[in-house]
Amino acid sequence: MRLLFIGDVIGRIGRECVKHLLPKMAELYKPNFVVLNGENLAGGFGLTAETVHEMYSAGVDVITSGNHIWDKKVAIKLLDEDERLLRPANYPPGVPGRGSAVYRKDGLAIGVVNLIGRVYMDYYDDPFRGADEELKKIGGETNLVFVDFHAEATSEKQAMGYYLDGRVTAVLGTHTHVPTADERILEKKTAYISDVGMTGPVDSVIGLNKKEALDRFHSRIPHRFMEVAKGEAILSGALVEADKETGKARVITRVSSKYNVTTEAPQAHHHYQKR
Repeated sequence: MRLLFIGDVIGRIGRECVKHLLPKMAELYKPNFVVLNGENLAGGFGLTAETVHEMYSAGVDVITSGNHIWDKKVAIKLLDEDERLLRPANYPPGVPGRGSAVYRKDGLAIGVVNLIGRVYMDYYDDPFRGADEELKKIGGETNLVFVDFHAEATSEKQAMGYYLDGRVTAVLGTHTHVPTADERILEKKTAYISDVGMTGPVDSVIGLNKKEALDRFHSRIPHRFMEVAKGEAILSGALVEADKETGKARVITRVSSKYNVTTEAPQAHHHYQKR
């Protein structure tokens, strides 16, 4: 089976990028399942019911999130009502929503787990213990399990990759919005990449207006509102191919495509397979 994972989608420009490019990627890669990190769907901060359903209509099966999930208050209601929308599992007990679920499509049972890191982040519960708890919940239902680890430090992401090696199909990093070139199949056949990158404006600072970002770095005065940049956009993500019976990963491929008036075909980057 093949899973296409789309990195953090930033605002309207990121959503337009998904709507225009996902059909092309689906035709080219033929994924069985599509997961997207959507914590920045609405104006670059948080999400709304409208932006979530816009992505479902574009062909996305499940939306994961991270530390910006609470930026719009409507998320509290959405997380309780929408089983296809996940928030990090290692938030404290009692928080609305769910951190993992098993989805069924085309005869496949596919588990998705959402976790958040602690290094340079906030005071979340232990993501490693959180991973254990979520796998206990869904482990008996499927061997195909994909983890979105929303974290800042590559060391913490790599540690999670090794911690879950052989226990999940893939550990896919999000949050930094900058793609890494370390995609690989680990020793026990778990696919890994530190960060899949973002889906949003190219001429930006992690998706935001570069002038506002530079002003903030120069002055150290926080901007209450920072705008999503405009212009050419890029869709970044990863394609994971796995054995549908064992859940072991065979190939992880970094993918990206730019979107403008004359959209180019999607391109695969650094195709890697451990034999």
